[in-house]
Amino acid sequence: MTITESRTLEQRKRDVLTRLERETDIWVASADADGLPCLVALWFVWDGESVWLSTRITNPTGRNLRDGGRTRLAFGDTQDVVLIDGDVRTYGGEDVPAAAIDVFMAKTGWDPRRDSASYAFFRVRPRTVQALHGQHEMRGRHVMQDGVWAV
Repeated sequence: MTITESRTLEQRKRDVLTRLERETDIWVASADADGLPCLVALWFVWDGESVWLSTRITNPTGRNLRDGGRTRLAFGDTQDVVLIDGDVRTYGGEDVPAAAIDVFMAKTGWDPRRDSASYAFFRVRPRTVQALHGQHEMRGRHVMQDGVWAV
């Protein structure tokens, strides 16, 4: 593909889904009630509908996700941008669905509940997903809007 060829929406969606399955880490952006931003990379899993994250509820990211109920997620390569804006639901270690634990452990090999009771799980339901390879793909970058895939 040359720099002037844009991917179709179908290809962009396939590429996003591939990254959600393949990648291990995702950037998680949040802010506190005063607007102080926080950006960290966390392990994640994709269950086919939502992104699952885990971090301590006692750290800024955990508090921000719980209290704010929204986040922006991103993959690290600036030449292959995927941005996911989503709604967050917080689960304590005892409340997280078993299926979420199963996929989390299968991918990461880690059960945060065994490390500390302060770990919580966060389900991020995508509302908007953007995917682009540079300026030439700005048009058509929204592969999901209002929680509905464009294709």
